[in-house]
Order: sequence, then C-alpha cells, then structure tokens
Amino acid sequence: MAENSPRSLQDPLGSAPDENEFPFGYPTNICEDAPGHKFLCSNCNNILKKALQTLCGHRYCSACLAWILRNNKNAICQKCKEEDPNTLGEESLLAEERAFGDAAINKEISELRVHCVTLGCSWSGIMKDFEEHQSLCEYALIPCHTGCGHVVMRRKLADHLENGCVNNVTVCQQCQCSLPSSECQEHSCESNLCKEQKPVQTETALKEKSHSTSSSNKDGCCFSEVGCAFRGSKEKIQEHQNSAVGAHMLLLLQHMRQLQGTLCSKGFSPRPELSLRSAEKSICDLQIPAGLEFSGDPEMDCFPVPSSVPEDESGLQQLMREKVISELENKLHVFENIVAVLNKEVESSNLEIQAFRRQSELDQNVIRGLELKIAELHRCLTQKDAGLSSLHKSLLFSEQASYDGIFLWKITEVARKLQDSVTGRTVSLYSPAFYTAKYGYKVCLRVYLNGDGTGKGTHMSLFFVVMKGDYDALLPWPFRHKRPVNDMNVASGCPMFLPLAKLQSPKHGYVREDTLFLKCIIETN
Repeated sequence: MAENSPRSLQDPLGSAPDENEFPFGYPTNICEDAPGHKFLCSNCNNILKKALQTLCGHRYCSACLAWILRNNKNAICQKCKEEDPNTLGEESLLAEERAFGDAAINKEISELRVHCVTLGCSWSGIMKDFEEHQSLCEYALIPCHTGCGHVVMRRKLADHLENGCVNNVTVCQQCQCSLPSSECQEHSCESNLCKEQKPVQTETALKEKSHSTSSSNKDGCCFSEVGCAFRGSKEKIQEHQNSAVGAHMLLLLQHMRQLQGTLCSKGFSPRPELSLRSAEKSICDLQIPAGLEFSGDPEMDCFPVPSSVPEDESGLQQLMREKVISELENKLHVFENIVAVLNKEVESSNLEIQAFRRQSELDQNVIRGLELKIAELHRCLTQKDAGLSSLHKSLLFSEQASYDGIFLWKITEVARKLQDSVTGRTVSLYSPAFYTAKYGYKVCLRVYLNGDGTGKGTHMSLFFVVMKGDYDALLPWPFRHKRPVNDMNVASGCPMFLPLAKLQSPKHGYVREDTLFLKCIIETN
C-alpha cells in the first residue's frame, strides 16, 4: 500500500483527538452555505475530513473508514446497501488497500467558507485555516494543563494559572515550602532569600512527568534487549512484532556481531553453525511486509541502523530492493484501483451523455412538431382575420348602403382631411357604394377637398363613379360609356364644384362641427 493511505487509516486508531480536533468529519453548521452532498461522509454525514474514496465511488473520512474496518469484518459500503442492496458487488467491500486519498475533493473542501461556532467568537475564513483557528481561538473552552480539573476559556488561562489554579505551585529554595504562584512574592523565611527563588515545577516538567507516567503504563517489545524501543498496548505490540520481523532480525544480527567481537577479543572463537554469513542469508530470505519503512514511520524509528556493517551490506541491499519492489507493487495496485474507478465514472458519464443526446433529439422533434402546429394555427388565424375583415366591410356597407338612389354622405374631420389633401397625403376620398334601386346600378362619389384638375387649390372637386354591380347583367345600360369591367369606371363630374373660400367660410355654414354633408339624388326616369 502507498505510504499515505494505510497511515491515514491507522493514525486515528492509536490516539484520541486533540482538544479542538473533530474525531470524524467537520460539523456542517460551520459552513457559510449548506455544503453539497459530495462533501459529506457516507458514514458520519459530516463534512469529509481527509477524504478517502472507495472502489464503489463513495467517500469516507479517513477516521470513519478506519473505525468501520476496526469494528466490522468484511465491511460493506453502507451507501451501496442503501442505494441498491440487490446489486452489491466486490467493489462494495471496504478495505484499507481498496481506498485512496481523494485530492480533488479535499482541495474543494479546503476552500469552503466557514466560521467559528464558539460563543463570542466572530472569526470566519476558509476550511484549511479552520483547525489552526480552533487551536488559537480565545473563546474556546480548554482544560487546565496542570490537571486541576478546571475548564476555562483560553483567553483566561493565564489569569487562572496565576490566581486560581491549585496545582500551579512553586517550591521555596530555602525552606522547601510549596506555595501558589500568587503568594510567592509575599513569602518570606528565615534566610530572606526567597525573593530570588525560581519555580522548580514548570509546565514542561509537569508535562514530562505526565508523559513518563503514561509511558510507564505501556509494555515494551520483547526485542527491547537487542535495541527495539517500541512501547504500547498488548494489541499494538503484537501488531508491531508481526510487521517488523525483518527489522528485529537486523537488530539480532547486529547484536550477534557485537557478541562475536567481544568473544574474539577475549580469545573465544564462535562455533561454525553460528556463522554470521548464514544468519545474513537467513535474514535475506525473509519476506519483509510491504508496509515496512525505515524512515517516516513512528514504529520503525525505534530501530537503530548500524553505522558501519560492511559484511551486512549485501543483505541490507537485498532487503531494500525487496521493500522498494513491494511498495511499487502496492502503489501499482492502488493506481489500478483508481483507474478502475475513473473508468467506471467515465462509462457512467458516457451513458448519461448518450441519454441526454437521445432526450435532446426527442425534444427537438417535439419542438419541430410544435413549430409546424404554430405555423398552421397562424395560417388559419390569418384566414380568419381576412374573413372577419370582409365581414366587417360587408356590415359597414350594409349599414351605410342606400337602395333608392338617394345618398347622404357624412365626412368627418374635414380640417385634417383637407390638410392631407393639400400636402398630397390623401388626395381624394371615396364614399361608400349605394344603389339606384334594390337591384339597380351600383355607384359612389369621389371628392377632392383641395380640388383636382382646373379646380386644384381653389375649388372642391366632386365626381360621380359608376361601379361594377352584382346585377349589371340584368340591367339596361342607359349610359353612353361602356359597362365597368373593373370595380369602377373613370370618375366624371365637376372639377370646380365649390370654391374653397365658401367651403371654409362660417357665413355659408357648409362645415359644421368639422363635418361636411354631401347629398346625391339619382333620377333614372
């Protein structure tokens, strides 16, 4: 296994968390915004701390995964059980060598915006600075390090040590009397030299005493007589002895060489069967565990390395080669697992992309169908609008039509329409059609308010227009002109029908309330 993975799983098992360290993930309430699902541990549902990804693709805190493996044999990913318990496969099995550090998600988590939830503290920042703040937060409650049993704010610890801590004492160098620090300056004895005394028991001494007390409760390795300095609980010692066989053999080899040198100096010769060469060969034949490291591992730092052992050099080189090969094989296995997970994610992404493409094609077909329907509806609406316009014209014609040869034409907004005629915007106006009889000739009037021809600009011109009627085939044609072929014939009438001066004069009153009335009477007799 790679150097980081097994250690990240094993480190939390051997010691309790620090005073401000969360044993598993970070609580979600420290985040400024609600964290995404990908940032949450599959076990504790808190924000991932030292995230590890398993072969099944789920993520765990390193401490959570270590706890699961320590308390369960053949542990199975709980998320896989929840998602689909009927399709559990080998990738759902949890093991140290089947998990790897997720650097990408750890980087994203380190940049999350967070704040301190300790009452009274206003600190805010990013996750990678959070633990450092927790170790420095002035409002955090911490136990007094002297062991007095008090829990105080970090900002008030100095005051507590000076005035209230019963264990923070100094010893008078003259009378050997134990005194609280606050009474040291006022204390006096027969020698009057106590003013120059210095505290004997310091914080460092207390910590060393506590450490020595806790260390005395741990057992030592059975190879301690040949130089192994490892100490721990019985379970840790057993695990240490199983994983450090080669290192122990090297210690024995070194010890045997020292004994040989001592014996030879005193005139003794070693027995052939105790030859160091055979011992070297036996050690070289040992299979050193893949996790064995001679530097960087706290358990292996206890073994002293011989400064100069020429005869053992080939054996050590062989051991180191085997160790390197084993580490490379384990790293290769980890990388293969990573590639397998990434291939699985790529395959899943490809399936999703294909599904999106199929859905997009279906959506495009639906959109095209809707566009065709909209075009058809628009065409139908245009036809209906045309029909409504025709019906509206027919209705207006029916309301204004006359069938007795007498027609009264009402022209409104005369001033505006006269101005439009002067500017050329609307030169002439047509009246609604009317009939000489019920089934008679169809005619209309045409007026030029600013005149036409010889009357332009001086007179209002009025013309009579014969139109193409619905019953012309049944009617005699009393006019000298041809019957209308188009909607209407050429207009004929009076270019100088009425002077404009009279039209606009209030004296004559042709225009009233901006309205002009023209009456036409047709006599067919």
